[in-house]
Amino acid sequence: MTLTHLDAAGAAHMVDISAKPATRREAIAEGRITMSAAALAAIAGQAVAKGDVLAVARIAGIMAAKQTAALIPLCHPLPIDAVTLDLVLEAEGIRATATVATTHGTGVEMEAMTAVSVALLTVYDMAKAIDRGMVISGVRLLKKSGGRSGEWHAGA
Repeated sequence: MTLTHLDAAGAAHMVDISAKPATRREAIAEGRITMSAAALAAIAGQAVAKGDVLAVARIAGIMAAKQTAALIPLCHPLPIDAVTLDLVLEAEGIRATATVATTHGTGVEMEAMTAVSVALLTVYDMAKAIDRGMVISGVRLLKKSGGRSGEWHAGA
């Protein structure tokens, strides 16, 4: 396997995508944050002192997707066509799912995972006064489409 972010001498570099055609590309990622029943109830009841946790986390995740190239050194800045961030209350916490799309020469997997990560970090930040023991886990790519490698699904 060849690592595309290393040149012939093994030095890190940004991949040249100038010859790649712009095609529609989409990625879906997910992650979870587990927490105490008290923290989950406060979030669900919009009783967290800092405000509406889910609304703020959604906006933070969307903003993060658009800033991925500023956070991950070798990512290309991309024109993001769409970002959705869903936050679902579950029995022991919250599941975040991000879908990111672009029409460009490279994919948006990192943007989707960044959106999920920052949304979950925002939940932690807003609810940490209630539960400092929250755990973020399972941030992963679920699906990607477009580009030369085509479709990919987790577990497929």
